[in-house]
Amino acid sequence: MRSIQRTLGRELMRDIALVCLADGIVGISYGAIAVSSGFELWVPMLLSVVVFAGASQFLFIGLVASGGNPIAAVVAALLVNARHVPFGFAVGDVFGKSWVRRLAGSHLMIDETVAFALAQDDRHRRRAAYWACGISLFVVWNVSVVIGAFAGTAITDTGVFGLDAAFPAVLLALVLPSLKDRGVRAAALTGAVLAVAAAPFLPAGLPVLLALLGVPLVLLVRSGQDNDKKVAA
Repeated sequence: MRSIQRTLGRELMRDIALVCLADGIVGISYGAIAVSSGFELWVPMLLSVVVFAGASQFLFIGLVASGGNPIAAVVAALLVNARHVPFGFAVGDVFGKSWVRRLAGSHLMIDETVAFALAQDDRHRRRAAYWACGISLFVVWNVSVVIGAFAGTAITDTGVFGLDAAFPAVLLALVLPSLKDRGVRAAALTGAVLAVAAAPFLPAGLPVLLALLGVPLVLLVRSGQDNDKKVAA
């Protein structure tokens, strides 16, 4: 423990604690929303242990609770987690060489752990930050989801406490940094327009998947623009 404290330093440990506190609040809201939406107590708890990805868990619960197809909800949740592929290339060196450490490290690979690891210049500090943040968040997240799930049995309207705002807030926090790029912003806007336009006609869950067409459409338009510039030159 003292070794970890010396490696991380008081300031970094404080930052990790603050992130754990924030995620704990989100975890409580997730558990309460899931149970108050009609899911059994064990569902949000099992998802938190097995999936351990807040955005994907919120998305799955939200889509199924609104009447969406569970398979479409799983596909949508997997697509949200597709960003973990480049994450793996960025922080793969902190996992270690054994398969146990690689599996455990991959399971703890979320936005917060990757962000804390990449912010460190020293290799030992990167590894310590990743594991300290990952293990702390895993414990806090699962405990808070259990608290929220039991609270959800007594809360009939999560909107009264503002808990329903947690899901859009989590997704917004994920996409905001990427929206600085013009191409990503155009793809997100195109996907949003497609999803909103299709929502009255398609079952819940499918408009989210349809929004993915925003990516190839924007790439097609940009490719055409590049070809026009080459012809004009």
